[in-house]
Amino acid sequence: MDETTAWTTIGTERRALADLLDTLTPEQWATPSLCAGWTVRHVAAHLMVGPTGSIPGFLRALVRGRGSFDRANHLLADARAQLPTATLVDDLREHADDRFTPPGMDWHAPLTDLLVHRLDITVPLGLDHGRPLDPWADALDLLTSKRATPAFIPRGLPHLTYAATDVDWSRGTGVRAEGPAEALALAITRRPVRLEQLGGPGGPALKTWARG
Repeated sequence: MDETTAWTTIGTERRALADLLDTLTPEQWATPSLCAGWTVRHVAAHLMVGPTGSIPGFLRALVRGRGSFDRANHLLADARAQLPTATLVDDLREHADDRFTPPGMDWHAPLTDLLVHRLDITVPLGLDHGRPLDPWADALDLLTSKRATPAFIPRGLPHLTYAATDVDWSRGTGVRAEGPAEALALAITRRPVRLEQLGGPGGPALKTWARG
């Protein structure tokens, strides 16, 4: 998709996620997500760290995190997770059209972050988000590129041909690993769920990667 379409899609999907979050019970908000150490609440909080934050605030978190981007990110999410539930949901709506991107990245980053973290919420809750799958083609483009490291995945992703079976998308060289777009994304980002949906001769290598 082009840049204009991408930002429109991001805004639409943020609002749709806010609608879904509005339906959750307190117990669901406290459910462990697919992100280690984070609940559903932490994930929802993280999604607005960039759009609602500031450079000085991030730099302070970076110092507290001893120079680690990952630790700083967790500190900022932990702080925002203390906000009222209504505020977390309202922020998604109010900043739905925000065009924040991490340094050196374009719209692919917030789109991919949103789609992956939506699964971090919906999969453990057993919910069907009911949203279109087409945006996954662009997210998977990022996840299978060198730009995905270290923000989304560690180095060493298997050199395979990755192919989605429910979206018109494939990338890479080597033996073929295939499956639904979301199952591929979960495996690539080392979330070892829905591995049974992966197939092809490259499937075993991708499953091994997903398990770390």
